[in-house]
Amino acid sequence: MELHQFRHSAFCEKVRLVLAAKRLDYTVVEVTPGLGQLELFRLSGQRQVPVLLDGSEVIADSTAIALYLERHHPEPLLLPEAPAERARVLLIEDWADTALAAGCRLALVQAAAVDPLLRSALLPDSTPGPLRQLEQLAVLVADQPYLVGDRLTLADLAVAAQLGLLKFPASSGAPLAGQGVSGIADHPLLEPLFNWRDRIVLEAGRG
Repeated sequence: MELHQFRHSAFCEKVRLVLAAKRLDYTVVEVTPGLGQLELFRLSGQRQVPVLLDGSEVIADSTAIALYLERHHPEPLLLPEAPAERARVLLIEDWADTALAAGCRLALVQAAAVDPLLRSALLPDSTPGPLRQLEQLAVLVADQPYLVGDRLTLADLAVAAQLGLLKFPASSGAPLAGQGVSGIADHPLLEPLFNWRDRIVLEAGRG
């Protein structure tokens, strides 16, 4: 299998986490913005990453890739078989891919664009709405190891991938590893959430 990606895309990280959790071998093709996207379009009909090539199969979109891998490589299961738990996992994944993703991207852009002193002073008050739910999420993961049920699911991987934009994990490499959005990455109430994220990443095999 061949994963066409941007290294620091949270959606590409989500796919890497799924591949790692399923212990699947794959090669990475780093897509160059612009020219590389044109080449990707010629190859797959897609300009956006991630795109997974598996033989003659071309799968675009992180959720479509996750569902494809779940069908063709079911062990370990990342979608519970019980309908209610499966629905909860898919709801959390959709929240992570939409509301949480938008909030994380906005916070990262704000942090990168603003003077460091102003950023430190202003970011907590200007934090996008979806990120206000992070404190509740931190409380949730402090009381239970997984978001749904008693084992790793796609919900955990989707949320962990988006959190990488707020505090970059070790797998991001130098100089980003450990860096993050001031006022969020170093917020004491969110420390359990980032510790949970690091544990999920390690459990998936992306340490």
